[in-house]
Formats: sequence, C-alpha cells, structure tokens
Amino acid sequence: MNRPIALVSAMREELDAVLARLPDARVERVAGRDFLHGHWDGLPVVATLSGIGKVAAATTAVLLAEHCRARAIVFTGVAGGLGAGVRVGDVVVARSFLQHDLDASPIFPKYVVPGHGRARYEADAAWTDALCAAAGAALENLGRHGLADALQALGLGRPRLHQGLLISGDRFVSTAEESRALQRALPDALAVEMEGAAFAQVCHDCRVPLAVVRTISDRADDAAHADFMRFVRTVASPYSLAVIDALLDNIKNNSAH
Repeated sequence: MNRPIALVSAMREELDAVLARLPDARVERVAGRDFLHGHWDGLPVVATLSGIGKVAAATTAVLLAEHCRARAIVFTGVAGGLGAGVRVGDVVVARSFLQHDLDASPIFPKYVVPGHGRARYEADAAWTDALCAAAGAALENLGRHGLADALQALGLGRPRLHQGLLISGDRFVSTAEESRALQRALPDALAVEMEGAAFAQVCHDCRVPLAVVRTISDRADDAAHADFMRFVRTVASPYSLAVIDALLDNIKNNSAH
C-alpha cells in the first residue's frame, strides 16, 4: 500500500525527534503548512504540524485526508492530566474524544455536535490497539531514547499507560478551578488538550483511521506552565519518537508476512 501514514503533532517541539528521522523528506507547502513526504524504514509517511487549536487541527486533518490521501493519522503530543491517577509523565492513548467547550444548548444537548447527533467520536480500534502496544513497548524500554534519565532529572517516577476519553477545547486549561470543573462535568475524562476531538470529527467524516497518544505534561492546574517546554523537549518529543518507532516497526514486520 503506497498511501502514507500521517505523523502529526501540534507544535514543532513535540515532533522534533520524529522530524529528525526524515532529513531527506520532500517538503510540500499547502495552505500555509509544510508536509514532509518521506519514508520510515521503507514505509511511506507524511509528517506535519497541525498548529494549536481545533480550527487549525481540523484544517490539517482535512488536508491529510483529502490532499495527502493518508492511510491513517497518528497524532502524538502532550496533554494535561485530569483523571485520578493520571500523573505527569504518564501516557494516555485515546479511545474516544469529546469537545468540552462545545455547547449549542438549548437547541442541542451540551457537547453534541449539531448535525451529527453525537458528542463522542471513537478512535480507530485496530490502529489504537497497535498504538497501545507500541506505547507499552516504549515504556518497557525507557533507556533506548534517553527517557529514563530525562524523567529522573524532572523528579518523575516510572510512567504508566492509560486508555480512555480525551477531551479537547480552544483553551489551555491551567487553573485548578477549571480542572475541577471539567472533572465534575466529565468524570471519565483522562486528559485535556486542544486538537484531538477536531481530528476525530474530521477523520470520522473522511473515513480515515485515527490514533492519538498524549504524554501528560501537567495536571491542567495552577502549575501547568511550570517547566512546560523543558518537559516537551526532553520527555514528550523523545517519547513520541519511541512510540512511532515501535508502531511503524510493528506495521512493517506484519506487512512483510
């Protein structure tokens, strides 16, 4: 199959380690975005930055689906932890998505997407299973990409893998009050970020498989800004590389049989 697998993050710092694996990629600029077309150990891939927020994410998702004809979209990056036991340094693989700031009530129930009759969108089961396996493999081998040392330098313990609901909105949640309000409204939400649910809605419409993994950079509270970029550079970006490496290696090996 010649259609590429799309590798996406919101910010350059989240995707730097992945982009370093594609030094000879062909750059195509479309709608103000650079799409890097290349190969990862023989597999065709296209890597790009979505930009921050739901509108930027939706635009990028449409371009990946319709212009780049992506076989699947794999999104990596950071998020704020919400669920009990979801700690900084942990990893969340999304099974479903919801826009926590979408409210067309009283015409439609809160969170429901008008015209779709639903609030939640599911990640692709097969790709998400594969992403979970890759994330688990990366956690078992933290030293390979220097992650063990990076976590220790930040005073973080051994990370754990979580699966479940990821919520998105056009706001960086950075106060304990906001975080508690989201926890009360959506008690099964594991983490909050700004792009995943937009990708999920577009991928549902365009029928493109989506899988999303997020490293928890903070607890979406008053300390959410502390050492954020350091965490992204030293933990989240190398972790994205480790997960993508394991995922694509598994896909390549399975397609060879």
